Amino acid sequence: MVNVVAGTPTSRPLERDARLVSSDEHHVSPSDIALGVVIGRTSEAFDFFVFGIACALVFPSVVFPFVSPLDGTLLSFAVFSLGFVFRPVGSIIFLEIDRRHGRGVKLTTALFLLGISTAAIAFLPGYDDFGYWSVAILVLMRIGQGVALGGAWDGLASLLALNAPPHRRGLYAMVPQLGAPIGLMVAAGLFAFFMANLGPEDFLSWGWRYPFFVAFTINVVALFARLRLIATEEFAGLLNTRDLLPVPVRTLVRTQWKDILIGAFVPLGSYALFHLVTIFPLSFVQLFTDGTPESFLELECLGAVSLTIGVVVSGLLADFIGRRTLLGSSAAGVAGFSFAIPFLLTGGLQGHIVFILVGFGLLGVSFGQAAGAVASNFSNQNRYTGSALTSDLAWLLGAGFAPLAALGGYTLFGLWAVVAYLLSGAACTLGALAFNRSLAIRND
Repeated sequence: MVNVVAGTPTSRPLERDARLVSSDEHHVSPSDIALGVVIGRTSEAFDFFVFGIACALVFPSVVFPFVSPLDGTLLSFAVFSLGFVFRPVGSIIFLEIDRRHGRGVKLTTALFLLGISTAAIAFLPGYDDFGYWSVAILVLMRIGQGVALGGAWDGLASLLALNAPPHRRGLYAMVPQLGAPIGLMVAAGLFAFFMANLGPEDFLSWGWRYPFFVAFTINVVALFARLRLIATEEFAGLLNTRDLLPVPVRTLVRTQWKDILIGAFVPLGSYALFHLVTIFPLSFVQLFTDGTPESFLELECLGAVSLTIGVVVSGLLADFIGRRTLLGSSAAGVAGFSFAIPFLLTGGLQGHIVFILVGFGLLGVSFGQAAGAVASNFSNQNRYTGSALTSDLAWLLGAGFAPLAALGGYTLFGLWAVVAYLLSGAACTLGALAFNRSLAIRND
């Protein structure tokens, strides 16, 4: 039974009516589920990449002009980290909304909050017009993004995994990760277009705002795609058997706290690499090289293709050699790649091309199985809540502070600080895998 407080409005009638539309001749296949998952992940990735790119290229001049460009970028990256800090808070809040009012109410509220928080930044007044209130509004909107993203966890990735044939688990696990390169390509492409076709003054005045406008439209499309799927007979059946019901956080922590801890550390190598090849290099190129950010954004669009290929390859490899072996090998690859970063980022255009192609390809192979590793440790009853909270913690520990730590470390110790950061993430992954015996049993 679903735990719903008596007398409170829920999304159950809406889900029932939508279920009638989706049933029989509108039966939803695994490919429909996969498409809905990718659309949802794309909208989330787009929102975060748009904000991350703006932290490197826009906010230091628009919101933090009262400090040096370097300090302004560090402050922007500190605000960027707030989204990851508040993501677990959002998960806890919206999991309770799910239990009380239904998945439809939860998802609709979370995605509208995510879209509004992102789109509202398009109207953000600069520091020259609004003073420190501009900083306060930016912080508030970033917190809104983090809370909303925690609530946007819909369980569709788990639904897809639970429908996976035993010999295709790796291939199914990589599907949700395809949203990241698509979101990156759209976000980087939009910023590159406006930077290439506008002068610096026009871009910083109004051109940077358009990608934030686009976010709301993308989130509305994602909302309808996902609501259609959570109203299907398959989803209802899994809810009724408790496979995708949220459980109280206290219950989860009491029964599987070790799995939460290990699951949070398993993907750290991949998640640390994630923002060190996407967001941090933009700030490095902007502040410390003669290269142009728009040229590097164009390279990142190429890197998104490499990332996509890597994600697909990860699914094939995981089914062939086992997910645990793949994750360990990828962590070792991340460690090896880290030593090349100082030479590639200072190697001009050719170094940047190699950095993008190799870094994004390696990211794809490791990132493609990161989510599956997080979810596979939990019992079916705890899978939904456990996957949400563990993913939040993994992103917070691995990626949330990566741009800030990398740029701050560079100013103190040079690019070898970035090497140390990546090595620590890879070491955490290898250490967690060594303790994660259940993952070896279930996935190899």
